Amino acid sequence: MQNYGRIRDYLYSLKHKGSKYGIDRMRLFAEQLGQPQLKFPCIHVAGTNGKGSTCSMLEAIYRANGYKTGLYSSPHLIRQGERVQVNREILDEADIVAYTERLRPIADALGAADADDHPSFFEFMTAMAFLRFAEAEVDIALIETGLGGRLDATNVVDPELSIITSISLDHVEQLGDTLTAIASEKAGIIKAGKPVVIGLLPGEAEAVIRQVAAERGCSVHSVVEHYPELEQLPQTNLAGSFQRWNAAAAELASELLRERFPLDSAQRSQALKSVQWPGRWEQVPLPERTLILDATHNPEGAIYLAENLARLVEQSGKKPIIVAGTLGEDRGRKLMETIAPYAAELYLLKPNQSRATATEFLEGCLPPERNFTVQHAQIQDLFPAVGQCTLGKSGDTIVVTGSIYLIGEVLERLTCEDPIQQGVLQD
Repeated sequence: MQNYGRIRDYLYSLKHKGSKYGIDRMRLFAEQLGQPQLKFPCIHVAGTNGKGSTCSMLEAIYRANGYKTGLYSSPHLIRQGERVQVNREILDEADIVAYTERLRPIADALGAADADDHPSFFEFMTAMAFLRFAEAEVDIALIETGLGGRLDATNVVDPELSIITSISLDHVEQLGDTLTAIASEKAGIIKAGKPVVIGLLPGEAEAVIRQVAAERGCSVHSVVEHYPELEQLPQTNLAGSFQRWNAAAAELASELLRERFPLDSAQRSQALKSVQWPGRWEQVPLPERTLILDATHNPEGAIYLAENLARLVEQSGKKPIIVAGTLGEDRGRKLMETIAPYAAELYLLKPNQSRATATEFLEGCLPPERNFTVQHAQIQDLFPAVGQCTLGKSGDTIVVTGSIYLIGEVLERLTCEDPIQQGVLQD
């Protein structure tokens, strides 16, 4: 772990590298590594919401059918190695040290020639994933984009198929402030002649995707067209109607690739009903209470959070205690608007991230007339030790929502005797 601490500090320093916006730096890095991303088949997934869930569903489907899988996702919740998994086994600290020591001389050489060509943290992790999957000889890898698509570091892959799960307004500073602009960025993952699966998209966004696909000679397969009735959507253990749309995208993609990757339909259905994807309406056991962790980090996600909260209140007959914190004022404003009708009590936290929203701002977004108390809190007071939560009484439900980074911090306090301190390694 001492070696890992040194490596973690180096990786943290990469958050300030790579000031040039674009994909050219990742192309250089991949070229120097011998193009490992081209040595295994993959499915590339973009989307405002749902891309991680869809990747995890596809991973479960293929692993259940006997394939060796790679899964690349971000951000991590507790451990950095969660980002890079083979058959759902994460990279441990020793693996990260070894890969970093191999990659660092190459990255530093690129930076020596031009400081702006030094890979960023996300590019470094992406390269680590590509090397890991190539050397493990995975049968198929599920690759989630980090941001957007066209200029994302993952977009050096040559996928068997691309998926665009959803499109809504988020990261507008980088991707544009209209649905068509954001759709154009997401469509950047579409590769010539390769099929494209699209989820439930706004009409103007879908039109952009279809236009780009047509220009690149790609067939487009819509979950709405393949599952015209809601009852036809596959079932999954992940909560919320939107997860059934994600399951539909995963099922449809696996069907389109069935000739190359044969599978058993019954095994696929069972896999979708046993997916593991932490922090998405995840229930964590507490003595005599229910704790739910749900990452809801943008306005589209808030719509589905409201759906889950309404169902929770209907089923339990009472409102939950809500703990919330966000990154970004627009996200915070929408989250407060969403949770206000459902809160019995509200505790506002500030995630340990530089872009975290002040809790005073969050309270200012709440309606002045409200029938619940609001408190500004510290995470260590609410979750003081492993398995402990100071909120509520017997029979109560506590919902922690907002930033995925906050979810990770809560999970760490609930499950780790000593702080892992890998939350600083975020994008």
